[in-house]
Amino acid sequence: MSILNPNKPKILITGANGLLGQKLVEQLVEEGKFHVIATGKGECRLKGDGFTYVTLDITNPEQVEEVFDHLAPETVIHGAAMTHVDECELHQEACFLANVKATEYLIKAAERVNSHFIFVSTDFIFSGEDGNNPYDEEAEPDPVNFYGWTKLEGERLLRESKLKWAIARTVLVYGIANDLSRSNIILWVKSSLEQGKEIQVVDDQVRTPTLAEDLAAGCILIAENEATGIFNISGSDLLTPYDMAMETAEFFGLNKALIKRTDSTQFKQAARRPMKTGFIIDKARKQLGYEPKTFQAGIGILAKQIILARS
Repeated sequence: MSILNPNKPKILITGANGLLGQKLVEQLVEEGKFHVIATGKGECRLKGDGFTYVTLDITNPEQVEEVFDHLAPETVIHGAAMTHVDECELHQEACFLANVKATEYLIKAAERVNSHFIFVSTDFIFSGEDGNNPYDEEAEPDPVNFYGWTKLEGERLLRESKLKWAIARTVLVYGIANDLSRSNIILWVKSSLEQGKEIQVVDDQVRTPTLAEDLAAGCILIAENEATGIFNISGSDLLTPYDMAMETAEFFGLNKALIKRTDSTQFKQAARRPMKTGFIIDKARKQLGYEPKTFQAGIGILAKQIILARS
């Protein structure tokens, strides 16, 4: 933890205990250009020091107002959200509160102190069925599930605000963080194949999977450049989940014969998924100098982190 440094601009992170939040805090502290204010619901799960942790329930407007009035952050990266797509479909009231109302409270509080506001959004604002993938920043949103609709509403609220704003849209974020139980496709494939389990993996969905470190780096580039507008911040490899599984098996030297190709009709899920998304990231490359890792390099980074976590 650290005392507020009056010589550095303050950057406030929502959802700091989550995967993206942990990577953001880690990279920002390492770079040392901002005084980092990490916020989250409940106790701090972040390792290390060099930041200030503030408990913040973003669904509580009074608490949000109090924190912003007291700290007056120059920059906000709003990464907190309810992201489990099926849970969002089944519990729409909770999802609306977490993803729309909370964003509204944060925007209002940020307007009072004139923060540069960066909102993390998703490829799930698109249908993935319009034949226009991979999408650029000008593509027309048309969400097919409640989660996607709430994130699009968050975007709308920000675009209509008085703030200097940016939207960082991303796709299928994967990574490892401290004290997080949620898995990802790489860990799932590795674990299943190591146990000799046969797995069914769809080949009719397309994504540009994004390493959490890369998404954090893209958001920080937006903050440092005080950039405004919409930016696609994702990986560059256009892959199906089947492709991702095969690349994972190849990297770890596991049995590819256990990976069975299937399609989305074989799985019953509460929420529809967009079939083919993925992003064109030329704008972020040109304007921000953003350059993500390849999916193969991302697997390598995770492999090293798995070893470190066990040691």
